[in-house]
Amino acid sequence: MFSRSRRRKSVPSTGTCPYAPGDPAPAAPAHETPGRLPHLVDRREAERFIRQFHQEQPGAGDDVRNRIREVLAEVDRTGTYTHSPAELAFGARVAWRNAARCIGRLYWRSLVVRDLRHLASADDIAAASFEHLRLAGNGGRIRPVITVFAPDRPGRPAPRIVNDQLVRYAGHRTPAGAWHGDPRSAALTAQARELGWKRDEEPFQVLPLMVREHPDARPEWYELPDDAVREVPLSHPDHPWFADLGLRWYAVPAISDMTLEIGGVRYPAAPFNGWYMGTEIGARNLADTERYDLLPVVADRLGFDRSSERTLWRDRALVELNVAVLHSFQEAGVTMADHHTESQRFLRHIDQESRHGRETPADWSWIVPPVSGSATPVFHRYYAPVDPSLRPAFLART
Repeated sequence: MFSRSRRRKSVPSTGTCPYAPGDPAPAAPAHETPGRLPHLVDRREAERFIRQFHQEQPGAGDDVRNRIREVLAEVDRTGTYTHSPAELAFGARVAWRNAARCIGRLYWRSLVVRDLRHLASADDIAAASFEHLRLAGNGGRIRPVITVFAPDRPGRPAPRIVNDQLVRYAGHRTPAGAWHGDPRSAALTAQARELGWKRDEEPFQVLPLMVREHPDARPEWYELPDDAVREVPLSHPDHPWFADLGLRWYAVPAISDMTLEIGGVRYPAAPFNGWYMGTEIGARNLADTERYDLLPVVADRLGFDRSSERTLWRDRALVELNVAVLHSFQEAGVTMADHHTESQRFLRHIDQESRHGRETPADWSWIVPPVSGSATPVFHRYYAPVDPSLRPAFLART
């Protein structure tokens, strides 16, 4: 069960990067600020999307001209319009296809779209988000899933999920000034504490989920149920001591602070996930100096000489840390890709898109893996330039 702030009541569960883009904010510009009324839908954006939907989905049914007339009439009358379930599913999948910083887009058509636009209360969104994690976790065989909640409407902004991912580890400074847990989560941790959450003193403490029913509302907070959060303890195939470090990471990387925009309609609460590529955890989350900063710890346990950078102790420790991550997820039966395989799959995706007459926008600095970049095929080529106006899309939210 899980609880929320203020009323502290129990809420029942509901039934029912895309591949994880990791931790960065996307390149697309933000379109909203708290307290400002959502914009009216642009008629041109609406028409453009409906034409795209009918062009790429030949069996869509309704005559495209009739559907455009219907949509534009609704926009003129209300300032927005309602996507059909098929349009919503198509738009969410194409938003993944357009995600320029995602290397795992080969599987964009397989995205499971949960249409929960009828849900707008914090309780319902929290319960449905936890069910999202259960469905995506799938016993370890991670499914790409997106859950789409209520859209913004003119004069009626929709709820927002405060957390950047549905699962995150807390982080704070100790009185001595050292970091405990994940420094990236310091602001979220402080916000949760202000709302009444009590943290445990351990480095992998799952943060509560925080939901705003509208942009200016005080967030409600909810403890994540144990059965919704699968974590993988980390070990090394060749070094038994590695397990004694007590490291672990969660299995489902569900991004939850981005706005899904389809045909001018914005869905500010639309958590989505894929599966991890090992380097996201082993070369960034656990290794970055502003995150868990574990390279010195691993290097010392391996007996590497850290007296000079020329010994390449960082590089050697980084490889062993990534070996441990890949090994641990495989041993746990949890889906994870390695960066060499995923790079090859991305080039397959580019070839498939080319056969359909579409370019594949890609941000080279994000597509190339953070380990052994030049040893992967994605390093040695240029990509179509990133068009910030490309839609449907996942957009940064402020």
